[in-house]
Amino acid sequence: MNNTLYITGAGVSSESGIPTFRGEDGFWTIGSKNYTPMEMATRAMYENNPEQFLSWYYHRFATYRNHGPNAVHHWLSDKNLITQNIDGLDGKAGNKNYIAIHGRLDQMTLFHHQGDDVDIMQTPWDDVDEDNLTASLLNIFNIDSSNLRPTLNESFKPYVLLFDEFYTESYRINEAQQRMQRADKIVFMGTSFSVNITQMALRTAINNGIAIEVVDPDPIELPYSNVSYHKMKASEYIEHN
Repeated sequence: MNNTLYITGAGVSSESGIPTFRGEDGFWTIGSKNYTPMEMATRAMYENNPEQFLSWYYHRFATYRNHGPNAVHHWLSDKNLITQNIDGLDGKAGNKNYIAIHGRLDQMTLFHHQGDDVDIMQTPWDDVDEDNLTASLLNIFNIDSSNLRPTLNESFKPYVLLFDEFYTESYRINEAQQRMQRADKIVFMGTSFSVNITQMALRTAINNGIAIEVVDPDPIELPYSNVSYHKMKASEYIEHN
């Protein structure tokens, strides 16, 4: 029985015109200090400076919300898929049961303690007034105007896993781990292996002797013998599979 699990990263969506997260487009300047994406995309930044966080998030992600899926997303539409991307393009391509392990750009939750069970709702991005961007974003996310800080269980937070947060059931982490355990092959496409979910999948593959394929123009060499490397873009890979 063939049970291949696909795990995708930013390289897959780059062909839809969405810049990779760690590129120049991810950086943000506050005053005289330049913040890296790993510093901006944190719960601490959202708690202490929601104006800057939301402005950065809007420019870095939400402005790409109307981009469409590419051929790779359509090819993956009937596959067993976990994606690190928050752009929702796999859903637009028709995949009904993919796991967006880092959340979704088009959704938000109440600002809650991590691990709490909360509803996921649509973010009204079309209500954003770009002429009054900061005020509009603070209003949409219900940020207290008296102290400019998000209020627990009253304000909203983008449904996205930030760098100083951990995987919870809101992101279907148990199901993701079960899919890894059941796989007889894991194909990594367009990912740099720099986030926890890829390390988790790699450990599972090594422990269970699962075959791995890595699809990337410049793949990272993995400490595992049962690996096949495809030094190409994902769009090239699907032409042969």
